[in-house]
Amino acid sequence: MTIDWLKPEVILGSTMYAVIGVVIFWVSFIIVDKITPYKLWEELVEHKNVALAIVVGAMCISIGNIVAAAIHG
Repeated sequence: MTIDWLKPEVILGSTMYAVIGVVIFWVSFIIVDKITPYKLWEELVEHKNVALAIVVGAMCISIGNIVAAAIHG
């Protein structure tokens, strides 16, 4: 058993891909927020819209899967 995953280039590459994935996810969420007719965060936090929270959660999982698949190749 080798410990190749402890090499600095492997750790740096993984960190870089994680940061890129989070940035792409955040940009995607902002785009979806802009194209909806209301502000998602305000609707979720202030109005406690549970149905919208479920839809946004599903959207977050979907975008996360797409970003992970794109990064993974």
